[in-house]
Amino acid sequence: MATSSDRITRGLRAAGDRVDVVHLATAATRAATNPGPAGDDRVVPVGEDPEHAGRLAWLDVAAADPPDVVCAFGAVLPLVLGPTFAAWTGARLVVLLRGNDFDTGIVSARRRPLLLEALRAADLVTTVSTATTAQVRAVVPGTEVTTVPNGIDCRDWEVLPSDAAAAAAWRAEQVAPGATVLGVVGQLKRKKGLDVLLGAVRRLRTSSVHLLLIGDVDPATAEALAAPGAPAHTLVPFQERLALPRWYAAMDWLVVPSLYDGMPNVALEAAALGVPVVASDVGGLHDLLDGTEAGVLVPPGDVGALADALHTAASATDDQRAVIGRAAADLVRTTFDAGTELARYRALLW
Repeated sequence: MATSSDRITRGLRAAGDRVDVVHLATAATRAATNPGPAGDDRVVPVGEDPEHAGRLAWLDVAAADPPDVVCAFGAVLPLVLGPTFAAWTGARLVVLLRGNDFDTGIVSARRRPLLLEALRAADLVTTVSTATTAQVRAVVPGTEVTTVPNGIDCRDWEVLPSDAAAAAAWRAEQVAPGATVLGVVGQLKRKKGLDVLLGAVRRLRTSSVHLLLIGDVDPATAEALAAPGAPAHTLVPFQERLALPRWYAAMDWLVVPSLYDGMPNVALEAAALGVPVVASDVGGLHDLLDGTEAGVLVPPGDVGALADALHTAASATDDQRAVIGRAAADLVRTTFDAGTELARYRALLW
């Protein structure tokens, strides 16, 4: 979510639009304002008193020039404050949904009323997948809803020679000769389906795979990986985005076995670098891979189907992977680039 917010904000500012960001930060201990020529970045600490944080955020909004648009982006508090601030300033309200804000919010006894109120009050709702757009339209039929897929700026996204060398060195040291490296990247939450992945790997008709898990795993997954008979694997702590190309270069396939999801930036990042993708047929992953040669879709939570897909992936030759990887890179660069995403947002917001 932070990656998407930063990308969209930077793009709008670079295009000449003023964007003031009010960041309701749970980890911050003090308020701060960083002024800029294209908009201010304000940090409002939430702490244990979100109501107080909301009033402090309003002081910032009220002191600035009246906005044309108020965007509520992610989490519970923005969904509460967005409609209120839009009403008080007379601005259009746009709700930008990414994933969990709707996927789990709509089935939460606590968050569902707040989410529905925000969606009904919105002048426009954007989602990152056609599936979520259909679901939002079904629960708030009177609200305008549209899909704007995530994008990636491929101009500064590449594997440098130093990345390729580091990847080759890691594989030589950690991976058995001939093994296929299956990568999983991101905040490895329960929705990411790691238990499904581990179950599928156990069923493989080949043992020549090595799991490369980049991110923080939950205790249950850590226990499963430490158990006797666990697949060969490497755990790497969560990495900042710019540290990831060397790890993507070490993978043969990216695996995204999510049970539900928005549009994971990691799928776009890997695909843009020519890494083929095996993913669950959910959310924006469907929009990315359905009907393409850029990767493989499997039903979410289906251990057997994922095992079959991973067997096919592990059996692919270098040339076969290269063909799929090129298709993935071409798809991202032509359809899911940041320029297309930015143009859609500018047309919708203004």
